[in-house]
Amino acid sequence: MKPHIQQELVNSCLHYWQENLQKTTYCLSLLTEQQVWQQPNTVTNCIGNLILHLCGNISQYILATVGEKNFHRNRNAEFENKTQLPKAVLLQQLNEVIIEAGKITAQCPADDMLKNYAVQIYEMSGIAILIHVTEHFSYHAGQIVLLTKQMTGKDLGFYASLTE
Repeated sequence: MKPHIQQELVNSCLHYWQENLQKTTYCLSLLTEQQVWQQPNTVTNCIGNLILHLCGNISQYILATVGEKNFHRNRNAEFENKTQLPKAVLLQQLNEVIIEAGKITAQCPADDMLKNYAVQIYEMSGIAILIHVTEHFSYHAGQIVLLTKQMTGKDLGFYASLTE
């Protein structure tokens, strides 16, 4: 991969990670501790579990696979609604994972972006992992935004500057 293309890809993904982190942080600022763990129905995850799931996914795909850090993931535990960690702890964990994933991604050599990795049941290139983490984070951040809007009845104003 040409260095300028790799840099643009990495910068774009890191930008969307930060944007999703900011949206998630803002949503949690509007919610009570109870609302973060409120499960809308039996087939929908609560926001707290979505954040635990994001931490697990990003850690497995970027930290452990690309960064070769020691990490054991228990994906099923991410969806159990037993721990009910405080909002501050959830956000701290997500922030720490994003910071570490950003460092690994920014320092990843071009050859490592092109090589294939085994992750979960998949064989994926470093590029595919980067794209997966970005779209996966965006997908669940969108769920968090929707759940927040449903619970608060508020327009979150993310695109208010575009409606002039």
